[in-house]
Amino acid sequence: MLFRSPDGVALANAPGVHDASTAELAVTLSLALLRGVPDFVRAQDDGRWAADETIRRRALANQRVLVVGFGGVGRAVATRMLAFETTVTGVATRPRAPGADGVPVHGVEQLPELLPQHDVVVLATPLTEATRGLVDETFLAAMPDGAVLVNVARGPVVDTDALVAELRRGRLLAALDVTDPEPLPAGHPLWSAPGALISPHAGGATSAFLPRAVALLREQLESLSTRRRPRGIVVPSTWTESLSAGT
Repeated sequence: MLFRSPDGVALANAPGVHDASTAELAVTLSLALLRGVPDFVRAQDDGRWAADETIRRRALANQRVLVVGFGGVGRAVATRMLAFETTVTGVATRPRAPGADGVPVHGVEQLPELLPQHDVVVLATPLTEATRGLVDETFLAAMPDGAVLVNVARGPVVDTDALVAELRRGRLLAALDVTDPEPLPAGHPLWSAPGALISPHAGGATSAFLPRAVALLREQLESLSTRRRPRGIVVPSTWTESLSAGT
């Protein structure tokens, strides 16, 4: 069901509340797939010491990371990825100059050139008509062999059938905190697809939520009390448009 605010009532989102938690999970999922953590968990369930000196697991260090969607969550992902000695590139609706982190941000139209050059692709974009089905056969085919797709955005950003086909070929790995459909029903091909790691839309559900939500609420109330425009207005009203821009 779509929410429609009453006429004259502004609607704001909650910028920053989920950034840290969701970015943490994106890094966690990337590390888990690269380092083979699902294999270790299955071995522990079987009581097996699954050491194999012939296997050299991939590190996150030195990987080339592409963050698609460079809003609050995307920037938080980039910050954390940089701490793991990766190279990070951002993708947004329009290109922009690098910020203090030095991450170059390209326009979405450059994806065909960027995808073959990156080992880990993190989806952190909102779901819009422009991003629905963005990750289709062509997108996935442009990713190099062995690349990791991490989706902490929304399930319909990815064409599920196209992803399952690539996973069954064994060419890519995928870590999905969101799926299409969602919840993922029992027996769905994604559950058994090789190279897939699925978490149940748990990106924002951590202890980091409450303090950030409280801080944002205080900031918004302070803005309103001093006649400054609150952050995150997505449906403005005549009144909020009359307010001065906040800092």
